[in-house]
Amino acid sequence: MAEAQRPLPLADDASAPYWEAARRRELVVQHCADCAAPRFPPRPMCPQCRSLDCAWRKVSGRGTVYSFVVVHPPVLPAFQERLPLVIALVELAEDPNLRIVGNLLDAAPGEVRVGLPVEVAFEDAAPDVTL
Repeated sequence: MAEAQRPLPLADDASAPYWEAARRRELVVQHCADCAAPRFPPRPMCPQCRSLDCAWRKVSGRGTVYSFVVVHPPVLPAFQERLPLVIALVELAEDPNLRIVGNLLDAAPGEVRVGLPVEVAFEDAAPDVTL
């Protein structure tokens, strides 16, 4: 039986700079070019001022766990080997309203708590995709 492949993100016009930066092992966040409001996930329009102009800024990659969930079976076959999987909502250090979702790579489920300091890590998921 062939090993199941995990689903990978597909970049669109709004998110392509984010995924390109990830391949360089940089965490970037979209900011409105008019009102400077940060936004994640990337999207075409600023939710604050409705501007369609944006800029990308590198962020530190440091933050704290705002919320989390521990995933147990059943899961898609491609994720079976990764269980239990800790998925966290991380509040980035640059702005308390800026949060990003990801899995915690080096934390046992019993070690995770709200407020836990974390730092970005990158994983090459495919030759042209870095998570």
